[in-house]
Amino acid sequence: MSSNQKKSYIAAVKCLQSKPALTPGSLVPGAKTRFDDFVATHINQTMSIHYTGNFLVWHRYYTWVYERALQEECGYQGTQPYWNWGLTAITGLENSPIFDGSATSLSGNGVPIPNQPDLILGVSAGLPPIYLPPGTGGGCVTSGPFKDLSINLGPVALDYPGGVIFSNPAGPNAYNPRCFKRDLTTKINRMFANGSSILNTIIPPQNIADFQMKLQGIPGTPDIGIHGGGHFSLGGDPGRDFFVSPGDPAFYLHHAMIDRVWWIWQQLNPIQRTKGPGAIAGTRTFLNNPPSAQTTLEDLIGFDYAGSTFGQPKPIKDLLSTTDGPFCYAYL
Repeated sequence: MSSNQKKSYIAAVKCLQSKPALTPGSLVPGAKTRFDDFVATHINQTMSIHYTGNFLVWHRYYTWVYERALQEECGYQGTQPYWNWGLTAITGLENSPIFDGSATSLSGNGVPIPNQPDLILGVSAGLPPIYLPPGTGGGCVTSGPFKDLSINLGPVALDYPGGVIFSNPAGPNAYNPRCFKRDLTTKINRMFANGSSILNTIIPPQNIADFQMKLQGIPGTPDIGIHGGGHFSLGGDPGRDFFVSPGDPAFYLHHAMIDRVWWIWQQLNPIQRTKGPGAIAGTRTFLNNPPSAQTTLEDLIGFDYAGSTFGQPKPIKDLLSTTDGPFCYAYL
């Protein structure tokens, strides 16, 4: 993107952050802005949109609706950019134009917190621990266009160095304004979301069940996948909280890249991977806990008040191809 294109995108995101929420305060008291509408619906649907049969398609439609909000409500003339983790694995996150803290970035790192212990994932779920290195920040973001961004919702399940998990005792939807934090961690980017990781996610899996499990990370193993690799590379609050993670503007670049990887995988066998029962697999709850029915092509995807007029519920069968249904896009 050119400098002017980046500035236009940033201005549109800040526009969403300045508009009042459509979500009623009686339902989600902490949703204060249009940007928060998207955070709220992700929080409230998290346990039925991750490690489920609708994970990929839900986030595809969600990212597209966010793009439409930028365009229709804030006058953005461009399209939703993606963050290529393979490139930042080479350059380092803080050297990337996405995260260098400049006026055309999505803001930089947080204030450094020295001597942070490792992150410890999985213990609360009864799984073998996964130890991840901390980043070079950890505190409030002080550079770039979003240095004054307020995180209003959550935390719900915020992983913190040392194996601590934070949540807001007043509840996930309560108003809890706090500074935006990042802990950029190039080591995690290089461990889980490098060029080889991307290729190994796309090439070996021959069915959607194996593909989406590889992409999300296989529970009980040390692999957090390219999905977890991107989120934990950002770190901080809300980056390490998979309920509230859309509160970091980089979330949408991350999930545009997730969608791009899925799109590439689909193009290797487009008929089988975009049509019919072979295009989806999995149940309707997180790792089928509690046990639930299988996801079907008729299941509806919707976003409550985040969807506005252009994100009305649609069946999964209409959202599997990027050149069919409401969509008309491809990736470079």
